[in-house]
Amino acid sequence: MKKEFVFIYLLCVTFCMNAQQSSQQQKWKPESTEWYSPVPPKVKPGIGNGAPSDAVILFDGKDLSMWESAGKEGGPAKWTVKDQAMIVVPGTGSIRTKEYFGDCQLHIEFKTPVPGKENTLQMKGNSGIMLQSRYEVQVLDCEDNPTYVNGWVGSIYKQSAPLANAFTKTNEWQVYDIYWKAPRFGTNDVLESPAMITVVLNGIVVQNNYVLKGTTPYTGLPKYVAHGRMPLSLQDHGVEVAFRNIWIRNL
Repeated sequence: MKKEFVFIYLLCVTFCMNAQQSSQQQKWKPESTEWYSPVPPKVKPGIGNGAPSDAVILFDGKDLSMWESAGKEGGPAKWTVKDQAMIVVPGTGSIRTKEYFGDCQLHIEFKTPVPGKENTLQMKGNSGIMLQSRYEVQVLDCEDNPTYVNGWVGSIYKQSAPLANAFTKTNEWQVYDIYWKAPRFGTNDVLESPAMITVVLNGIVVQNNYVLKGTTPYTGLPKYVAHGRMPLSLQDHGVEVAFRNIWIRNL
């Protein structure tokens, strides 16, 4: 009998609470759940893959004025500009933006060259997009390339294989749109929230809100080391990969 009484009591309480909430909802006016400020800024979208009006143009096909050498001493970027593209000069080192970024929306296009006999597997069109200089989205020619899948184009290097192989053809422009949420660090550099990324390659989602485990090292396991806003960098991996139409939006 006691169990039946408790059940009936709980049923009555639940019914009364639902009735109270329903009554309260009916008393609300529509404007009680509306707000009018702050007003979102007006942004003019780009046409096609063009840059939106609030984007920072990192490369417009003319020069490398927004970039510098990623070496310890810095200095001018040593890559070349040809046919409105900037091209890796193997052996000159990676480059990075002069400006620092955190959360962002990044658009970047790349083209892998016709490979030589020695350019196979991870040497076939290899470069990398290093968000905040330490989290790599892989650039690679994945046309008939049986390399490890967490090193494919569209991978978060050595952490997450792409959901699909969206690469089209060697020596053809590929389009990346990347949405980045930077990690947050608190008191005593303790990680408060990890980084998260969505990657779209040629219109195909290849990383869907992936939560990073840390940096993307070539060897060893990923880990987080506290940092703030950092440059975007592009990797010299010994291959003449070309890049164009690079813009970024601070989020």
